[in-house]
Amino acid sequence: MTTFDTTKEFLSGMLEQLGDGKTQLPDFQRSWVWDDDHIRSVLASVARSFPIGAVMMLRTGGDVRFQPRPVQGVTFPPQGRPEPERLVLDGQQRLTSLYQALMLDKVVETVNAKKQKIKRWYYIDMRKAVQSPEDMEEAIVGLPESRQLLNFRGELIADYSTLQREYEAELFPIRNVFDDDNWRMAYSEFWDFDRDRQKFYNEFGKRVLNAFNQYQVPLIVLDRTTSKEAVCQVFEKVNTGGVSLTAFELLTATYAADNFNLRDDWFGNQERQVAGREPRLHQKKVLQRLANTDFLQVVALLYTSARRDADMTTGLQPEEAAAVSCKRVTILNLPLDGYRQWADGAVEGLERAARFLFQQNIFSPWDLPYQTQVVPLAAILIKLGNRWEDDGIRRKVALWFWCGVFGELYGGGIESRAARDLPEVLAWIDGGAEPQTVIDANFSRTRLLTLRTRNSAAYKGLHALLMRDGAQDFRTGVPIDEASFWDERIDIHHIFPQVWCVRQGIPSQRYNSIVNKAAVSARTNRIVGGQSPSAYLQRIQEQAGIGRQRMDEILGTHVIDQQWLRADHFEGFFAAREDALVTRIAAAMGKAVLQQASEQEPVTESNGDDSADDAADGES
Repeated sequence: MTTFDTTKEFLSGMLEQLGDGKTQLPDFQRSWVWDDDHIRSVLASVARSFPIGAVMMLRTGGDVRFQPRPVQGVTFPPQGRPEPERLVLDGQQRLTSLYQALMLDKVVETVNAKKQKIKRWYYIDMRKAVQSPEDMEEAIVGLPESRQLLNFRGELIADYSTLQREYEAELFPIRNVFDDDNWRMAYSEFWDFDRDRQKFYNEFGKRVLNAFNQYQVPLIVLDRTTSKEAVCQVFEKVNTGGVSLTAFELLTATYAADNFNLRDDWFGNQERQVAGREPRLHQKKVLQRLANTDFLQVVALLYTSARRDADMTTGLQPEEAAAVSCKRVTILNLPLDGYRQWADGAVEGLERAARFLFQQNIFSPWDLPYQTQVVPLAAILIKLGNRWEDDGIRRKVALWFWCGVFGELYGGGIESRAARDLPEVLAWIDGGAEPQTVIDANFSRTRLLTLRTRNSAAYKGLHALLMRDGAQDFRTGVPIDEASFWDERIDIHHIFPQVWCVRQGIPSQRYNSIVNKAAVSARTNRIVGGQSPSAYLQRIQEQAGIGRQRMDEILGTHVIDQQWLRADHFEGFFAAREDALVTRIAAAMGKAVLQQASEQEPVTESNGDDSADDAADGES
């Protein structure tokens, strides 16, 4: 069985239904954006009976409910908004452009090629349209609101601001194509019923006006039984706008049908005195890249987890109970009651996640290994209640977190893993088996050699792990916490400076590896410059009044073997630090690191510039 019908409809009737509200837009459709060139082009296509593409609509009245809105230019009385019979899924830009130009007796507000706002009245140059139909786009004329043309000095060069001037110039107002009787009669009177002019008008009507009146648009109509997921998938595959809709936009249109404004709930609205969830969450710096779709995934996890828990208490078998999910289809089918029930919990869970990340010394959104892993993390922490602060439980959560980071398991489609991790981590904390993410996680020693930029979650994770474990700034000797991270502008810099390494002929693949990187302040990095390690260490000690033993202690907090560094021996330093980093990673994951290359090729960086994502080294 097909879920759609194909037919044709007269353009005039289709536009009339836009005007009376029988056809409207679903609220997830973006605004009308076509410019003057596109408008004139589609008008020219209709004038020549060329195809403008099929239009797709959805019949209303089924289980799928979206908040409708009229096309731009159509207004309804506040108490008299009609219920639409159909919603336009594909064809909004074409239909709105045609409606504005052909059906409204007012100037069209659009933009030019430079995206500057302009206002245009559209006309057909009758002589050009009849004599040179191949140049129909040139025959479609857009005049400014005044209907007067000025040169660059502001001098009047043409004036079409009266009906008589329209008749004289033989510029036909395109808004009259479906009802030209009055204009034609006045045109004939202006020319004293000249036979040649009347004959010419007949030819114009036959060649051009008839094209508009007889034009039929191919139409695909989806049945009202079509599911919401199918509607959204079809919309995104056929919509010519080229920008995919998010689940948030689609859910906004769904909830609007029940008089709930999801945009206000998320973004806030000062006029309506709605605080908004996004501003509250973005106060946490580490969450400043959190998207509304991430938030909806957390809500979906909590909602489906609660449903599964309820099913299990009734005696249903695990395979019969509701599934935990944060997939797109789950979000699209998230009922408003479910959102209202769990939205506050999702906010609190994300705030707990921010506190957890601070404890792991992840302070910046740019240093967050995986934005995607925050989704199950927030759900886990809210489900744990206050127990998440207990040392033993928090350590288990941290072990799961670092396994996800160094196992690089949250880099692709993560919905299934997140849905699995939520119940498995909770069960593990209460004495159950290890979660699959902990089991799956592996880190190979050779991966260190390919960690060169922030494109890698493991790169950012190792940076945070060293700070968490007590790394101190080379100059100040202060442990890197949230305050010093921002105040001292802590970032990742080379230990053996790039300039020095280049002079020594060391390959960039080695000196740009995370093995040769450390977290230091911007000021310290300027002191380092492009000197050899032995030289800059001596300079730091003298300027900061640091003794050699204390300097060695500071270097030790970065798992740097001071003897190789002071000897400017890159390979000895590299091998010793590689060993030390492997030990730290193994401790964080709670398992041994693979000492040999895996059978699979190591994950490589997507950014060809080895150091593009690091702060610049202060080298001369």
